[in-house]
Amino acid sequence: MSNAAGNGLQNLWDDSKAKGMSEPEKLLYRSNLLGSDKRITNYGGGNTSAKVMEKDPLSGEMVEVMWVKGSGGDVGSIRMDGFATLYMDKLRALKGVYRGLAYEDEMVGYLPHCTFNLNPRAASIDTPLHAYVPKKHVDHMHPDAIIAIAASRNSRELTRKIFGDEIGWLPWKRPGYELGLWLEEFCLKNPKAKGVVLESHGLFTWDDDAKACYELTVAIIQKAMDWFAAETAGKVAFGGAVHHSLDPAARRAVAARLMPAIRGMISKDHHMVGHFDDQPAVLDFVNSARLEPLAALGTSCPDHFLRTKIRPLVVGFTPAQPDVEATLAALSGQVEDYRRGYAAYYDRCKHDNSPALRDPNAVVYLVPGVGMLTFARDKATARISGEFYVNAINVMRGADTVSEYCGLPEQEAFDIEYWLLEEAKLQRMPKPKSLAGKVALVTGGAGGIGAATAERMLREGACVVLADIDAEALAATAGNLAARHGKDVVRTVQMNVTKEEQVIAAFTETAVEFGGVDILVSNAGIASSAPVEQTSLDLWNRNMDILSTGYFLVSREAFKLLRAQGIGGSLVFVASKNGLAASPNAAAYCTAKAAEIHLARCLALEGAEAGIRVNVVNPDAVLRGSKIWSGEWLDQRASTYKTDKEGLEEMYRQRSMLKRSVLPEDIAEGVYFFASELSAKSTGNILNVDAGNVQAFTR
Repeated sequence: MSNAAGNGLQNLWDDSKAKGMSEPEKLLYRSNLLGSDKRITNYGGGNTSAKVMEKDPLSGEMVEVMWVKGSGGDVGSIRMDGFATLYMDKLRALKGVYRGLAYEDEMVGYLPHCTFNLNPRAASIDTPLHAYVPKKHVDHMHPDAIIAIAASRNSRELTRKIFGDEIGWLPWKRPGYELGLWLEEFCLKNPKAKGVVLESHGLFTWDDDAKACYELTVAIIQKAMDWFAAETAGKVAFGGAVHHSLDPAARRAVAARLMPAIRGMISKDHHMVGHFDDQPAVLDFVNSARLEPLAALGTSCPDHFLRTKIRPLVVGFTPAQPDVEATLAALSGQVEDYRRGYAAYYDRCKHDNSPALRDPNAVVYLVPGVGMLTFARDKATARISGEFYVNAINVMRGADTVSEYCGLPEQEAFDIEYWLLEEAKLQRMPKPKSLAGKVALVTGGAGGIGAATAERMLREGACVVLADIDAEALAATAGNLAARHGKDVVRTVQMNVTKEEQVIAAFTETAVEFGGVDILVSNAGIASSAPVEQTSLDLWNRNMDILSTGYFLVSREAFKLLRAQGIGGSLVFVASKNGLAASPNAAAYCTAKAAEIHLARCLALEGAEAGIRVNVVNPDAVLRGSKIWSGEWLDQRASTYKTDKEGLEEMYRQRSMLKRSVLPEDIAEGVYFFASELSAKSTGNILNVDAGNVQAFTR
């Protein structure tokens, strides 16, 4: 819980920007400012509200309406349509139908009846906590500094010591209607209080002015940070270090070995995506004497817990004697022990109406000397889960240094994780896309076919690594794809498929960034055209190096990674019609493509027993967006067929049986078919996407 000089929270409120804003607009402005600093609140954590006067659309009268962050939103990125709006008089009327603590979950069902102006945004479970605070503006944040107080054994005393009468304290209560009533009672009994610390949860602050509420929230959090900075100065956190970190390259190398193995063990029912984090806060914790006892306590704040599960798994790895093979050999036993422990936790805590046991695998894996691995069904969730556990580490650091850290009681943790309202939210989530949780590596990823293939994979929920020799084109392609699909799901590696060390490095990077690989699209290519007597040995070798040896190298590394995971996979070779049908003045190219196709057949035989499918897509005459159709190759093919550049595409179209042009998107569709479960029972096959060429018929 350090707060280096000059690194405090900033008051970002700009009166010139806020001037002329409506109260709802000020709420949005305040929310985005608070959410912009993760020291104030974590992603998706906390909420904000404002009670404002609005014209009723039916009566035309002015009524009091509460704007509050909607269910599942994030204050840092929320927009106006992310707020729920509710009549305050109806929210107050809910007190008349509340039947007591045993029935408080049913109160969520009443919230839609309070909706103002037919707003479709669902109100969150925290709505009563905001409604019954008798102030116009309310902030509920999850700052690490406050939760460190809230999760300490003597949190009430610490709150009093740090804040005096300015900020009150309430004991742990699961968020819901009853807690809203508790907050109201506290405010009425303590009219001068400016906020409250909720045990094991977070901070509430309030004011009747939007700017004042924002500044109060920032000031209270800063006060806690300053107190921790002074109180922990010179003290050793987590009982001191008992391990030393490996160097950065070695840490990534170990992670690249562990992540595919873990991913394979936990992806039997649905594929998981991994995330690696070795920031200083993580290394301090995983190297510490108190790692195992603190990790066993689990997290405190409900938001942390829901993202990171009951507790992490501490991987048995000794950085002073880094035996990765021994660690891998013991991993399956550790993972199975965790599953049994989780199932036992479920059995101890379940109720008659509890949802069925969910995925019993850990989300967070802590590796001494290396860092933290997190896994989830998509990359963003894996990354965010890691961020939440870093929040938990910061909380444990503060609480353990000034007091004694307390995790959430087991039964309370279970009742949140298996809350029927939380289960209903999970059931409302959309069905996963066809490639959700899958990781694809696309060679030649910056070219027309490669980029179109990546786009198709991303649309179906895959994470994609683009590999290409052209750094400039690679960056441009990745930028375009990330702008449409998000930065989380796109990575790049500059790679020459003929360089063994670069190929190995590319798969290592893929394993660290996403946890492994499921799909290899081998698409890197060149094209050459020359009569055989004018084909130099260098030209012949260049075709063979890229189109045959290169495909062998990337396939070999893909097989290694797929076998380490043990959950099958798919290799798709983008070959050519020329691999089946002879073409004049292209002996080197045609022969290399034929070798590529036969390599795929051989690999299909080798991979079948491991569920690794290998198939081929054969394009023909894909001119648009393809780098091989620029420069000399275009001139050479135009010369071969005695036409000009402009006439070449039309010549190819007319040559086809269907008289249609073949586009990169058409090839991407074929690749997607072989990469997806649509072709789950196909291997060793060839799909021609060439608008029809009788010479290339496979039978």
